[in-house]
Amino acid sequence: MSAWLMQPRTGGLLLLAAVMVAIYLSAPNNFYLDVAIQIGLNAMVVVGLNLLIGYAGQISLGHAGFFGLGAYASAVLPVHLGVPPLAAPFVGMLVVGLLAFLVARPVLRLKGHYLAMATLGLGLLVFMLLTNESQLTGGPDGMAVERLRIFGERISGKDWWYLITCVMLLLSVWLTLNLIDSPTGRALRALHDSQIAAQVAGVDVARFKVIAFVYSAMLASLAGSMSALYSGFVTPDKAGFLHSIELVIMVVLGGMGSTFGGIIGAAVLTSLPQFLTVFAEYEHMILGAILMAVMIFLRRGLLPAILDTLRRRRLS
Repeated sequence: MSAWLMQPRTGGLLLLAAVMVAIYLSAPNNFYLDVAIQIGLNAMVVVGLNLLIGYAGQISLGHAGFFGLGAYASAVLPVHLGVPPLAAPFVGMLVVGLLAFLVARPVLRLKGHYLAMATLGLGLLVFMLLTNESQLTGGPDGMAVERLRIFGERISGKDWWYLITCVMLLLSVWLTLNLIDSPTGRALRALHDSQIAAQVAGVDVARFKVIAFVYSAMLASLAGSMSALYSGFVTPDKAGFLHSIELVIMVVLGGMGSTFGGIIGAAVLTSLPQFLTVFAEYEHMILGAILMAVMIFLRRGLLPAILDTLRRRRLS
């Protein structure tokens, strides 16, 4: 029984679900629920991005572009093509998945800073497209998003959206953990350690890079669609460069190669600015100092550092 609880796909998911319930029951007002929803949406992106960076070893500075495309899918498809709001996020996922597949093979042939610049360029291209196509997207001012309806009932209110976000995050984590424990996950770990050794062992490196890239892009698209439906409005900033950087920092902060660490990183980086507003103009300075301290003293990330500390105490 104890071994079952120690498994990420069982005990880890149960602990995550318990934390979600505890947050809902202890949240004093809607502000805290709103922050929790934003954490959940960012965590969905980070779970996929962590698979790409932490397992496949491929950096991406353009994932906010996929997030933005997903957000605009929920806005543009119902208005211009008559797609039901409930179906729009999944249509957006398919379109983004196809786009990611088409660009993955040429882009993922690059390595290091060349790969980072290529993905950055992809993200900027999406941002410029969303900004300049004003007749379709509303331009820099953005556009309203038709509210989600299920069985004719309009879904609104933070209670409903917190529940939806929690369910989708749990499903995303479960799917990702299953992928990691599959032959695909083992192949990704192999090419992360050494692409040459993985090729010698018979791993189709290009194929598994594409799988990780497409999977992470589709999760980002779904999270973007949910964000747009939740807020009821979308702007090109959702696809902005700074958002891409924030997502990568969340992965590194929580711990690369740790699915639950990525969720912790998303929780810290999403909530910290909200609670540092009391320091007014010193907010960004304090946030930067905290991030620097974590990277200097906890280089592997928050969750791996915490787990290492617990192991040492258990052995001592």
